[in-house]
Amino acid sequence: MEGGRDNKRDSWMEDLKRILNLVRPYWRRIALAGLCSLIVSGLNGSLAWLVKPVLDDIFVKRDTRLLALLPLAILGLYLLRGVFSFFQSYLMRSTGAKVVRDLRNSLYHHMLYLPMGYFGKDSTGAMISRVINDAGAVQGLLAYTVKDIFVESATIIVLVCVAMIRRWDLTLIALTVLPLAFYAAGRLGKRLKKVSKMAQKKISLITESLAESFSGMKVIKSFSREDDETSRFRNKNQDFYRELMRSTRIIEATSLMMEFVGGLGIAFVLWYGGGLVIKGTITAGDFFSFLAAIFMIYTPAKRLTSANNSLQQARAPLERIYKLLEEEKESDGSKELKEIKDDIVFSNVSFKYSGTKEDALNGINIKVKKGEIIALVGRSGAGKTTFIDLIPRFHMPQVGGIYMDGMDISDATLRSLRSHIGIVSQDVILFNDTVRANIAYGKSDATEEDIMSAAKAAYAHDFILEMPQGYDTVIGERGVRLSGGQRQRLSIARAILKNPPILILDEATSSLDTASEMMVQKALENLMESRTTFVIAHRLSTVRRADRIIVLDKGRIVEAGTHDELLAANGLYRRLYDLQFDDSKADLEGSQSVNQSISNQSTNRLIDKSTF
Repeated sequence: MEGGRDNKRDSWMEDLKRILNLVRPYWRRIALAGLCSLIVSGLNGSLAWLVKPVLDDIFVKRDTRLLALLPLAILGLYLLRGVFSFFQSYLMRSTGAKVVRDLRNSLYHHMLYLPMGYFGKDSTGAMISRVINDAGAVQGLLAYTVKDIFVESATIIVLVCVAMIRRWDLTLIALTVLPLAFYAAGRLGKRLKKVSKMAQKKISLITESLAESFSGMKVIKSFSREDDETSRFRNKNQDFYRELMRSTRIIEATSLMMEFVGGLGIAFVLWYGGGLVIKGTITAGDFFSFLAAIFMIYTPAKRLTSANNSLQQARAPLERIYKLLEEEKESDGSKELKEIKDDIVFSNVSFKYSGTKEDALNGINIKVKKGEIIALVGRSGAGKTTFIDLIPRFHMPQVGGIYMDGMDISDATLRSLRSHIGIVSQDVILFNDTVRANIAYGKSDATEEDIMSAAKAAYAHDFILEMPQGYDTVIGERGVRLSGGQRQRLSIARAILKNPPILILDEATSSLDTASEMMVQKALENLMESRTTFVIAHRLSTVRRADRIIVLDKGRIVEAGTHDELLAANGLYRRLYDLQFDDSKADLEGSQSVNQSISNQSTNRLIDKSTF
């Protein structure tokens, strides 16, 4: 039991440290808000203090001079309280907004530097929920909860002092019920934290469902699954509603308890204090001044219990946020990889994904000469994508190392390493921006001439000019307004503009028809010249151009050689060729019909290789 209490205490301390870390940059603003809170609390006490002269001097002694002055004093007190309440609320809300802004910036920045393996563990929707929903909950914590804790705690202290001065014995009687109420509120608050944690998970699932639906809308419509997806969303929404109602019941139960406890205390004070007034033990002014203070105490007491509930609700998203921020970033090296002049070497490289039993790659040894074109072939799951993902260090091998010019790439800075690598993949990622911005994404200082030259080299210039605003056309999220072939050619243009010494082509022409493929192949031939290139492809027209073909099976290199050598060896490559490359003749025949057209275009689009 003692250990459990220590853990809870540690958890509270951790949450308190997190909140203090968040607000530390704005401590001056919070200190000023705290000063305003003290003034507001003092003014609240003054209003309770004025009840005695109102009753004794005005209504009993009929002091007309005081009757003229007191309303002005009360008006001034309310005005001052309103002014300081305004500044206090504004300062705390603006602090909350600033903290959430900073927190969202930190979360987004941290996410961008997480290793690729993390993004397989958590869904896109869940990560969006952390940035939007969880961070938003912290704003309420600072804007309202901390404000109430400041103001109401100070107000209670001031009013208790007023009540004690007026009648200490009645004050003690009235306040005996508050510790019980705060204890019960604390117990309910702990339950509320658990419920809030579950509610955050449910809203995360809703965000996840929305992200999946919007990105997969074409699939949903093609399979006519609109009703099924609607039903799935409704179920998740209903689950969140249930958790929300559970938290609402706890919050309202706390409010009900405070109302009952407050009523109980005031009822007893009225009975006992009223008897003292009737007996003449105290004046009506003393009693009603005390009673006003007690009435005013119960209101901030209720707000304090509400603030405790809000604090418990905010602790759950705060834990989720810091859990993400504590995830380790990609490990970065310290050496600059300035230029790649020599070989790339895989030395006894083995890699296994987290949570799997079998190695994705096992004992890979290969030396790739500068300018060599390497084709990677194998069945699905053989390790081809894993192989190329290790080159830009999207993953790190558990055994062995990869060397460029003799330097272990784990020692190189990620920025310098990746600046030498261009990637064109089957899954084309384009941004909801202009054509120009998407091509220049990897080279922000590119000139207009550079961008157009890259587009021409990728055979994209003509269709870009046919678009409504040409290079200024916004292409939509993931390039939704373009055909698959057009998207692929834009991604190739982006790689061409980057001018990297190492190319990775992962099914780079898989989305193109035969004519488009031939055009892009011509562009790729120009791009691949004098560059070290790793190609994953299923089409013979791509593979047979390679200097060497590496055949992978179950994470191991089982064959290596040229196309003709591997066919003659009559091994796995031959079987894959017979199964998958039977369309090669059709590809080659189709290419002859478009080669003349491409040659004509190429004549008019001579590529200045010094540009790339």
